[in-house]
Amino acid sequence: MTEDDHADRNRDRWDSIADDWMARGEAAWVEEPHWGEWRIPESDLNLLPSDMAGRDAIEIGCGTGYVSAWMERRGARVRAIDISENQLETALRLQSEHGTDIEFVCGDAEHLPWDDESADYAISEYGASIWCEPSAWLREAHRVLRPGGSLVFLGSHPLCNICEPLNGDLPVVETLQASYFDLHHQDWGEEGVCYNLPLSRWFEVFRDIGFVVEDYREPRPTSASPERCEQATREWAVKWPTEQVFKLRKP
Repeated sequence: MTEDDHADRNRDRWDSIADDWMARGEAAWVEEPHWGEWRIPESDLNLLPSDMAGRDAIEIGCGTGYVSAWMERRGARVRAIDISENQLETALRLQSEHGTDIEFVCGDAEHLPWDDESADYAISEYGASIWCEPSAWLREAHRVLRPGGSLVFLGSHPLCNICEPLNGDLPVVETLQASYFDLHHQDWGEEGVCYNLPLSRWFEVFRDIGFVVEDYREPRPTSASPERCEQATREWAVKWPTEQVFKLRKP
């Protein structure tokens, strides 16, 4: 297996574990917006405009579609894409149950099916932001955004990635395990391929593509967060970041 076939491998992985994420998706469709593994309230991060009436919004790597539902409730016209047919089956079922009108598409976020300059707002929460090659999916997001449009994405923090034990066991540890400057892709075999970059490289990619950075956040767990997420304990994440948020704008 090679990194070059990452899209097919990630599709197979998410199709195989889609049922494991069904209950989480069902709950999130009816809950107030919250973000990441630590369930940080929207009031703390402000990732969504409070009023999205009249805006064309896209979710890139939507999974079960709950972020898309949150945007539609705020008035947006929403389109969403995910590579996993099984994840989208859950999204479509929940759409039917909740009476939303979101356009769900099965496809690769590195090759978006939408026209140039057809969206005002784009978001990715642990979707394309970690499962797609950064320069590829960001260039596509930039293409489909209108001038003045926004892209927000949340994913793993590079510090968290380089503290993962080399044998793959989690949670992360308190010592560095890998080279920070060599970060690009992590090949987990049958579990797929994830991506991250050193912070300087992220900013270089944004400049090359043409995005302006409006904000950067490193969310920390709150007292209401769970004691453990997949990668880290809450005790670890209170001291060091496990997640990062970029807020970008297309001039």
